[in-house]
Amino acid sequence: MKKITDITLVGGGIIGLLTAREFHNAGATVTLIEKNQIGQESSWAGGGILLPIYPWRQAEAITTLVLQSLRIYPDLAAALITDTGLDPEWTPCGMLITKNPDHQAAKDWCATHHINSSSPDHSFFNFLNASTEHPLWLPDIAQVRNPRLLKSLQQDVLNKGITVYEHCELTAIDCRNRHIQAITTTRGEFSINQLAITSGAWSGDLYQRLFSGIAGNPPNIAPVKGQMLLFDAKPDTLPFMVLDGDHYLIPRRDGKILAGSTVESDAFNKTTTATAKDDLSQFALNLLPDLQNYPLVKHWAGLRPGTAQGIPYIARHPDIDNLSINAGHFRNGLVMGPASAQLLVDLVLQRTPQVAPEPYQLAAAH
Repeated sequence: MKKITDITLVGGGIIGLLTAREFHNAGATVTLIEKNQIGQESSWAGGGILLPIYPWRQAEAITTLVLQSLRIYPDLAAALITDTGLDPEWTPCGMLITKNPDHQAAKDWCATHHINSSSPDHSFFNFLNASTEHPLWLPDIAQVRNPRLLKSLQQDVLNKGITVYEHCELTAIDCRNRHIQAITTTRGEFSINQLAITSGAWSGDLYQRLFSGIAGNPPNIAPVKGQMLLFDAKPDTLPFMVLDGDHYLIPRRDGKILAGSTVESDAFNKTTTATAKDDLSQFALNLLPDLQNYPLVKHWAGLRPGTAQGIPYIARHPDIDNLSINAGHFRNGLVMGPASAQLLVDLVLQRTPQVAPEPYQLAAAH
C-alpha cells in the first residue's frame, strides 16, 4: 500500500498538473498518477491559443473560466520561470481574426469583458492571402507553447515534492458506503483520502468502467481528434496569430509556425491522415504564401475531451463523498486550466469559490 496523501489525482495532463500544483499551494499533500507519460496526450498536442475560437459563440460558463484564467496566466508563467528555469513561452503576440460575420456580437463580447479590440488596417494583410469580412485585431491575446508549459509544470510539481507516478493505470476501486477506500493500479494499491479524476478524454470511459452501478450521473465526455502541422519557418515570418475560418496559424518565438486543426470523431484513434495533412497544408500555404519557402517538419494528432457544449465538469461527486472531477475542457484546456484547477480546489477544500460552480456540476446539463 502506497503512502496516503490528502488528494490523489488520476490524469497527468495540463488539468492534472495545474490541479496538483493548486492543491499543493493550498497546503495539501498530493499524489498524481498518469497511465502513460505526463502531458503527452491532448495537452501536448494543442496549439496553445489563450482564447477560445470565436469566444462570443461559446457558452457563458466557458467565458467565466477563460477570463479568470487570463488573470492568472501572467503571474503563473513568471512563477514557473523563476521556480524551474523553464520558460513556458507565455507570449502576448495578439490575434488577427480575418472573418467575423457576427461582428457585432464580437465587438459586444470584447467590450463587455474588457478585451482590447480594433479594426486592423491594411498593413496586417501585406503578407497574407486572406479574404476578409469585418476583420478583428485582438492585440493582447497570448499563447503558450504547450510542450514547454508542460515541462515547466512537471518540473514545478516535482520541485514541490508532489509524488508523481507515470505508467500507472487505474484498474479498480474499493468503494464502500459511498466512500472510496482505495484504488488498484498497475503499480500497486493506493489508500485514498480524496480522489479526483483529471483524465481528459479518458474520463468518461473511466467512470463507465469503474463506477458503473455505484453512482449515477456519469460525465458525458468523449474523445475528439485534432490534427496539426508544424512548419520550420524563421523568426518574424508571422508576427501574430491568425484565425481564418475554422483554421489558424500560430507563430512560436523561434519562428516555427503551427497550422491547425481538425475536429474529428474517431474514438481513441490518434492516427494521422493524409487527407488532414493535405487540407491543413493547403490552408497554411494559401493563407501565408511565405511558408512555401520552409519545410513541413511535423504532423501529429491528439485527443480532446469533448462535451456537448465544451463546458467542463468541475465538481464533487453527488453520490461518492470523496470523489471529484475536473475534465471535459474540449478545445480549451489550456485557456480554462488555471481557473478550473482553482475551482476544484475551492470545492474540495471548501474555500470560497472564485467563480460560481453551478454550471460545471455533474448533474448539470452538458
